[in-house]
Amino acid sequence: MDGGASDTAVDAKAAADREKRKAWDDEARDSLHILPLSTIPLETPGLQHSRLIKNVRLQTVVEMFRDVQTGSGQVTARHLPAYFESYKDEIEHDLVKLEKIGAASSFDVYSSRIELRRLNIDVNNVESLTLSDRKKAELTNYMRVFTRPLMEYVYGTEELHVADVTDIIQLFANPNRDEALRNLRMMADRLDIGLNEIPQFLEEYGDIFLSLAYFRKCLDEIVPEVQRFVTWMGEIHSSAEVKRDPRQIRMLDDIARDLTDIATSITGRFESFDNRSKDFWSDINADTFRSIRELIASHHVTIGGVLCGLAVKMNLWKHRFARGGGGPNRRMEFVKSEILPGLSHIKALEQSARTGHL
Repeated sequence: MDGGASDTAVDAKAAADREKRKAWDDEARDSLHILPLSTIPLETPGLQHSRLIKNVRLQTVVEMFRDVQTGSGQVTARHLPAYFESYKDEIEHDLVKLEKIGAASSFDVYSSRIELRRLNIDVNNVESLTLSDRKKAELTNYMRVFTRPLMEYVYGTEELHVADVTDIIQLFANPNRDEALRNLRMMADRLDIGLNEIPQFLEEYGDIFLSLAYFRKCLDEIVPEVQRFVTWMGEIHSSAEVKRDPRQIRMLDDIARDLTDIATSITGRFESFDNRSKDFWSDINADTFRSIRELIASHHVTIGGVLCGLAVKMNLWKHRFARGGGGPNRRMEFVKSEILPGLSHIKALEQSARTGHL
């Protein structure tokens, strides 16, 4: 092989590796249950290529590698020193951080921002705590609920096509109508900010409602799966194996009730957020915006935790029973070993959120 062909092959492999790494990183950024360790400052060389993940029992483990052929290589944080024997001091320092971070209920970017800030941990790469461009594009329709009232407020009823808040910021930086400029000035006055601060307000508005759109999409994907799972689980009620043991019937009923209650409660929280955002546009001022921003941010951790817990359990169920089916004993064993552990944690999280005022 000549030098030119060899260089081309090397370049192609490097490009493929970069693409693979980007897909790996984007998956983590958009996930409820994955936190790339490249996000945080660590002392142990090589550890930043791993990820913290939540397993189906909602325990935090370190995923050292994952491959289609070899599967996922997972270890608990306390077993890491065995893999990094040359860096005893460094791994001990890093373990303190990992154990604190691992206590979080969700690793979505919004909850992670809050948790890392709370632990006074600087992040290496702020971009890694934002959703990927692909995910933002997926959320365009969800964001229209929040961008439409903004467009109507400034531009009246005129329909302007915008993909996301970045487009709106550009649009409002150079308003193309006198009426729009007047409305922007009025908005700035009511928010008690300068006209030149409107783009910053829009970024903040966009981020807080992008978080709501992200969680809403997660919810819309998870709730139907929970409903399907409850039906699938209920199908073994009448089996001879289950009927013989009233405790098993009671356990199935308790799990079905808990899952249904959790899904109903968190859905109700989103309806409350929608109502509060409509209130903001009917009475725009600095206090109402601060109030809704703080309200949504205060629910990030519990929403993330509840959705993360439901997601990892439903994903395993779909993977394990891809074609549905499964005999009564196999279904019961799956429910007891994979669904029940950690369910009380999800329930407690959602109940704690109910005590907050929406």
